[in-house]
Amino acid sequence: MKEENIKNKKEDSLLSTIWDWVKTIIIALAITFFVKQFIIDATIVSGKSMLNTLHDGDWLIVNKIGKHFRDYHRGEIVILNAPDFPNRLYVKRVIGTPGDLVELRNGNVYVNGEKLEEKYVSVDETPAKTDQTGWVLGDKEYLVFGDNRTNSNDSRDFGQIYKEEIVGHAFLRVYPFSDAGLIDNHPYDK
Repeated sequence: MKEENIKNKKEDSLLSTIWDWVKTIIIALAITFFVKQFIIDATIVSGKSMLNTLHDGDWLIVNKIGKHFRDYHRGEIVILNAPDFPNRLYVKRVIGTPGDLVELRNGNVYVNGEKLEEKYVSVDETPAKTDQTGWVLGDKEYLVFGDNRTNSNDSRDFGQIYKEEIVGHAFLRVYPFSDAGLIDNHPYDK
Protein backbone atom coordinates (compact mmCIF):
# COMPACT_ATOMS: atom_id res chain seq x y z
CA MET A 1 0.00 0.00 0.00
CA LYS A 2 2.79 2.39 0.90
CA GLU A 3 4.63 1.58 -2.30
CA GLU A 4 1.50 2.29 -4.32
CA ASN A 5 1.02 5.68 -2.60
CA ILE A 6 4.64 6.59 -3.30
CA LYS A 7 4.25 5.55 -6.93
CA ASN A 8 1.03 7.60 -7.28
CA LYS A 9 2.70 10.63 -5.70
CA LYS A 10 5.60 10.34 -8.14
CA GLU A 11 3.20 10.10 -11.10
CA ASP A 12 1.19 13.06 -9.80
CA SER A 13 4.41 15.00 -9.30
CA LEU A 14 5.58 14.21 -12.83
CA LEU A 15 2.18 15.15 -14.32
CA SER A 16 2.16 18.33 -12.26
CA THR A 17 5.65 19.24 -13.48
CA ILE A 18 4.69 18.56 -17.10
CA TRP A 19 1.50 20.61 -16.74
CA ASP A 20 3.52 23.50 -15.23
CA TRP A 21 5.87 23.38 -18.22
CA VAL A 22 2.95 23.33 -20.69
CA LYS A 23 1.33 26.34 -18.97
CA THR A 24 4.63 28.23 -19.01
CA ILE A 25 5.17 27.54 -22.71
CA ILE A 26 1.60 28.58 -23.59
CA ILE A 27 1.97 31.83 -21.63
CA ALA A 28 5.36 32.55 -23.25
CA LEU A 29 3.93 31.92 -26.72
CA ALA A 30 0.93 34.17 -26.01
CA ILE A 31 3.20 36.98 -24.81
CA THR A 32 5.48 36.55 -27.83
CA PHE A 33 2.52 36.63 -30.21
CA PHE A 34 1.14 39.79 -28.55
CA VAL A 35 4.49 41.59 -28.65
CA LYS A 36 5.16 40.59 -32.28
CA GLN A 37 1.64 41.48 -33.42
CA PHE A 38 1.20 44.82 -31.66
CA ILE A 39 4.43 46.23 -30.20
CA ILE A 40 7.67 45.33 -31.99
CA ASP A 41 8.66 43.03 -34.82
CA ALA A 42 11.59 42.19 -37.06
CA THR A 43 11.74 42.21 -40.84
CA ILE A 44 14.34 41.45 -43.47
CA VAL A 45 14.88 43.79 -46.41
CA SER A 46 14.39 42.01 -49.71
CA GLY A 47 15.45 43.87 -52.83
CA LYS A 48 17.29 47.03 -53.79
CA SER A 49 14.59 49.70 -53.61
CA MET A 50 16.11 51.38 -50.53
CA LEU A 51 19.75 51.55 -51.67
CA ASN A 52 21.98 53.16 -50.42
CA THR A 53 20.28 53.46 -47.04
CA LEU A 54 19.23 49.83 -46.65
CA HIS A 55 20.54 46.76 -48.44
CA ASP A 56 19.13 43.42 -49.49
CA GLY A 57 19.33 41.11 -46.45
CA ASP A 58 19.42 43.84 -43.76
CA TRP A 59 17.53 42.84 -40.61
CA LEU A 60 15.40 45.63 -39.14
CA ILE A 61 13.49 46.10 -35.91
CA VAL A 62 10.08 47.71 -36.46
CA ASN A 63 8.13 49.80 -33.95
CA LYS A 64 4.48 48.78 -34.43
CA ILE A 65 2.91 50.45 -31.40
CA GLY A 66 3.98 54.03 -32.17
CA LYS A 67 1.44 54.42 -34.97
CA HIS A 68 -1.35 54.35 -32.40
CA PHE A 69 0.01 57.41 -30.59
CA ARG A 70 1.46 59.64 -33.31
CA ASP A 71 1.57 60.35 -37.02
CA TYR A 72 4.52 59.55 -39.27
CA HIS A 73 6.84 62.34 -40.37
CA ARG A 74 8.68 63.07 -43.59
CA GLY A 75 11.91 61.12 -43.87
CA GLU A 76 10.83 58.22 -41.69
CA ILE A 77 11.41 54.70 -43.02
CA VAL A 78 8.21 52.69 -42.77
CA ILE A 79 7.07 49.14 -43.39
CA LEU A 80 3.73 48.97 -45.19
CA ASN A 81 1.34 46.43 -46.57
CA ALA A 82 1.92 46.47 -50.32
CA PRO A 83 -1.17 48.00 -51.93
CA ASP A 84 -0.46 46.19 -55.20
CA PHE A 85 0.67 42.76 -53.93
CA PRO A 86 -1.38 40.96 -51.25
CA ASN A 87 0.60 39.43 -48.37
CA ARG A 88 3.74 41.40 -49.21
CA LEU A 89 5.44 44.15 -47.21
CA TYR A 90 7.37 47.12 -48.59
CA VAL A 91 10.08 49.19 -46.93
CA LYS A 92 9.84 52.84 -48.08
CA ARG A 93 10.60 56.39 -46.96
CA VAL A 94 7.79 58.85 -46.15
CA ILE A 95 8.01 61.76 -48.60
CA GLY A 96 4.60 63.38 -48.15
CA THR A 97 2.43 63.67 -45.06
CA PRO A 98 -1.24 64.62 -44.63
CA GLY A 99 -2.01 68.02 -46.17
CA ASP A 100 1.14 68.15 -48.33
CA LEU A 101 1.36 68.93 -52.03
CA VAL A 102 4.11 66.75 -53.51
CA GLU A 103 5.30 67.35 -57.07
CA LEU A 104 7.91 65.87 -59.37
CA ARG A 105 9.54 68.61 -61.46
CA ASN A 106 12.65 68.29 -63.62
CA GLY A 107 13.74 65.13 -61.79
CA ASN A 108 13.37 66.70 -58.34
CA VAL A 109 10.84 66.26 -55.55
CA TYR A 110 9.04 69.37 -54.29
CA VAL A 111 6.97 69.40 -51.13
CA ASN A 112 4.66 72.38 -50.67
CA GLY A 113 6.65 74.31 -53.29
CA GLU A 114 10.10 73.69 -51.76
CA LYS A 115 12.70 71.39 -53.28
CA LEU A 116 13.33 68.40 -51.01
CA GLU A 117 17.06 67.94 -50.31
CA GLU A 118 17.51 64.18 -50.45
CA LYS A 119 21.09 63.20 -49.64
CA TYR A 120 20.05 59.58 -49.07
CA VAL A 121 18.92 58.80 -52.64
CA SER A 122 21.11 56.57 -54.77
CA VAL A 123 20.48 58.43 -58.05
CA ASP A 124 20.46 62.09 -59.10
CA GLU A 125 16.89 62.20 -60.40
CA THR A 126 13.45 61.07 -59.34
CA PRO A 127 11.68 60.11 -62.55
CA ALA A 128 7.92 60.06 -62.87
CA LYS A 129 6.61 56.57 -63.59
CA THR A 130 3.13 57.48 -64.81
CA ASP A 131 1.45 60.63 -66.11
CA GLN A 132 0.80 61.68 -62.53
CA THR A 133 3.49 64.03 -61.23
CA GLY A 134 1.62 65.69 -58.37
CA TRP A 135 -0.31 64.56 -55.31
CA VAL A 136 -2.39 66.46 -52.78
CA LEU A 137 -2.53 64.36 -49.64
CA GLY A 138 -5.69 64.14 -47.61
CA ASP A 139 -6.20 63.28 -43.96
CA LYS A 140 -4.17 60.19 -42.95
CA GLU A 141 -2.66 59.92 -46.45
CA TYR A 142 1.07 59.50 -47.08
CA LEU A 143 3.35 59.38 -50.10
CA VAL A 144 6.22 56.88 -49.89
CA PHE A 145 9.22 56.46 -52.22
CA GLY A 146 12.14 54.07 -52.24
CA ASP A 147 15.58 55.67 -51.96
CA ASN A 148 16.68 53.90 -55.15
CA ARG A 149 14.35 55.91 -57.36
CA THR A 150 15.09 54.03 -60.59
CA ASN A 151 14.44 50.63 -59.00
CA SER A 152 11.50 51.06 -56.62
CA ASN A 153 7.83 50.18 -56.76
CA ASP A 154 6.37 53.03 -54.69
CA SER A 155 3.75 55.79 -54.58
CA ARG A 156 4.78 56.87 -58.07
CA ASP A 157 3.25 53.53 -59.16
CA PHE A 158 0.37 52.97 -56.74
CA GLY A 159 -0.37 56.47 -55.42
CA GLN A 160 -0.84 57.64 -51.89
CA ILE A 161 -1.36 55.21 -49.04
CA TYR A 162 -3.40 55.46 -45.86
CA LYS A 163 -1.94 55.39 -42.37
CA GLU A 164 -3.77 52.11 -41.72
CA GLU A 165 -1.63 50.46 -44.42
CA ILE A 166 1.57 51.27 -42.50
CA VAL A 167 2.67 48.44 -40.22
CA GLY A 168 5.26 50.51 -38.34
CA HIS A 169 8.55 52.34 -38.71
CA ALA A 170 12.00 50.81 -38.82
CA PHE A 171 14.26 52.23 -36.14
CA LEU A 172 17.11 49.75 -35.73
CA ARG A 173 19.26 47.66 -38.06
CA VAL A 174 20.57 44.56 -36.26
CA TYR A 175 22.26 42.77 -39.14
CA PRO A 176 24.75 42.86 -40.74
CA PHE A 177 26.58 43.48 -37.51
CA SER A 178 29.02 45.86 -39.22
CA ASP A 179 26.09 48.22 -40.02
CA ALA A 180 24.09 47.62 -36.84
CA GLY A 181 22.65 50.70 -35.16
CA LEU A 182 19.83 53.19 -35.16
CA ILE A 183 18.29 54.10 -38.51
CA ASP A 184 18.26 57.81 -39.34
CA ASN A 185 14.58 58.69 -39.54
CA HIS A 186 15.27 62.45 -39.44
CA PRO A 187 17.35 63.12 -42.59
CA TYR A 188 16.08 66.68 -43.04
CA ASP A 189 16.88 67.93 -39.54
CA LYS A 190 20.60 68.34 -40.26
